[in-house]
Amino acid sequence: MRFMMMHKHDPKTEAGEKPDMKLVHEMGAFVGGFAKAGKLIDGAGLGASKTRTRLTFKDGRSTIKHGPYTGENELPAAALLLKVKTREEAIGWAERYGKILGDGEIELGKVTEPWDLGLVPEPKDAPLQLLLIEKANAKGERTSKQKADVTRLKTEMTKAGVLLRGVALQPASSAKRLFFVNNDMRMVDGPFTESKELIGGFAVLELSGVDEAIEVSRKYVAILGGTVEIDLRVVDTDPE
Repeated sequence: MRFMMMHKHDPKTEAGEKPDMKLVHEMGAFVGGFAKAGKLIDGAGLGASKTRTRLTFKDGRSTIKHGPYTGENELPAAALLLKVKTREEAIGWAERYGKILGDGEIELGKVTEPWDLGLVPEPKDAPLQLLLIEKANAKGERTSKQKADVTRLKTEMTKAGVLLRGVALQPASSAKRLFFVNNDMRMVDGPFTESKELIGGFAVLELSGVDEAIEVSRKYVAILGGTVEIDLRVVDTDPE
């Protein structure tokens, strides 16, 4: 069973503070263990809201807002990892994607790279990697035309070298929201109508089931400091 484990944004990240190297190395070892076991499907951290762009679609038009900003509708339905030369290029793809789906919201968040953490020097001509987050809404399932149009656009993006990979999520009715304070956990079952906290990062893991996902979340949170909000979402392995 495949899960996306998302931790929420925190004030230190929003302030642009680099994480402690102890945390970086512990998280690297944690994620590396799943990679060696063949259970790590994907994962990334996201930067402060000043590195993000929100696109809102209404009646065929899009409104673009660059960060910094606070969270609004932060309940994702899907996420696509893009590699582009400029943010403007990513916005162009996001506008095409969003206009297929109609009224709704998309966020583009810069992925945290090793050089952002001070682990290695930034390479010359380093590509810009952004996570395109499609926000969930009340419209429900896509129409057949929308599915076909999104598939064609994704194919075009892949051929252009822009779309690296993507993940679709099952509805929030199958989700768990975990609130940790000093490593003590309180759990709420989905569905959730919304989340106001920006996504700080995620990992997609192949696990045996919900119980293992919760246990992994405990270890994940302990590395992050013990006080954080986690959303556990089931990945849709057959979205179309």
